[in-house]
Amino acid sequence: MSKNIIEIHGMKKSFDKGRVQALRGVDLEIKEGEFVSIMGPSGSGKSTLLNMIGAFDRADEGTIEVAGIDLMKTKRLDKFRSQQIGFVFQLHNLIPNLSVLENVEIPMLRTKATTKEMDERAMEILELMNFSNLSDLVKQNPTRLSGGERQRVAIARALVNHPKIILADEPTGALDSKTTQMILDLLKDIHEKENVTLVMVTHEPDVGAQADRTVYVLDGKVKEKET
Repeated sequence: MSKNIIEIHGMKKSFDKGRVQALRGVDLEIKEGEFVSIMGPSGSGKSTLLNMIGAFDRADEGTIEVAGIDLMKTKRLDKFRSQQIGFVFQLHNLIPNLSVLENVEIPMLRTKATTKEMDERAMEILELMNFSNLSDLVKQNPTRLSGGERQRVAIARALVNHPKIILADEPTGALDSKTTQMILDLLKDIHEKENVTLVMVTHEPDVGAQADRTVYVLDGKVKEKET
């Protein structure tokens, strides 16, 4: 039986000197290799919860352990992120003045990998993204790609360091329905083949329903779990 890779208990997070309570005592456990969607209305705290898991910020209270690391006590959150987590965002956050290959290699810049090793790993991951014109595409700037192509490049960048966990924040929010399903199928395929834990925030019921389990967040708390 799979062990928990994410364990959160009593987690609270406020902003604006405590005037905005984003998380009000969250309890959540996610097993290794699970695909979980996080749903809830705008402002419910779902993206803040994802940011806490990804160590973009520290919680005010409670406990949060991810991949065996106590995030309340770890000083080097940047090191934790680079080694354990891959991020996919709604607007992909690609750097427009870098090539596709260079964008994918960004997470490896702090590693000891040589230029040749980075090129080989980036190409290996990009080949998984089902691009038909990969040899031409790697030299392109992201601004010349379609929305679906840019999101596939962003997924490749998230995977390049062999993360244990992929965090996806509205990864299909800016895409049409056909491209949305293509990206979801790709994420699910990678989730199975790479055996990574996938946690995805979405406001779309049809998207959330494709996960193994859906967690609902309302007013800063996990209100309901559905299997």
